[in-house]
Amino acid sequence: MLTIVIPNLEDLWFREELMADEETMSYNAKWGGTIPFPKDEWEPWYETWVRNPGAHRYYRYLMNSEDEYVGEIAYHYDKARDIYICDVIILAQYRNRGYGTEGVRQLCQAAKENGISVLHDDIAADNPSVQLFLKNGFEIEYQNDDVVMVKRIL
Repeated sequence: MLTIVIPNLEDLWFREELMADEETMSYNAKWGGTIPFPKDEWEPWYETWVRNPGAHRYYRYLMNSEDEYVGEIAYHYDKARDIYICDVIILAQYRNRGYGTEGVRQLCQAAKENGISVLHDDIAADNPSVQLFLKNGFEIEYQNDDVVMVKRIL
């Protein structure tokens, strides 16, 4: 269904588009909504997240069978909280096609293969994607009026 792709530097146009799409980023409204990702930031970001991620970062695109980028998956180590935080973003126009479920599955598999035993995600309390994580083996670790922290033991 989906292919996992390591993007090239010049492919970061998709991340720029993804982060700038208001409908896609509506889940992030409590934290500012869209996120600027101008071309002059691509090289240092790429160096950290793709070229030399070390053991604590993972980043990939999701490509559908029509060779279209539909989203991204990632995780990183949050040193302050001593946890791995995951990220699954599907471009709004491609939602409700099973891509989110496949992205979560692929991300969990990659994390496990890379020696990570637990993934977390802190999701805005009003974000319906909480259900995506719950139906894919995550549990609510805690929640309040602002955030739902989910975790999955891999």
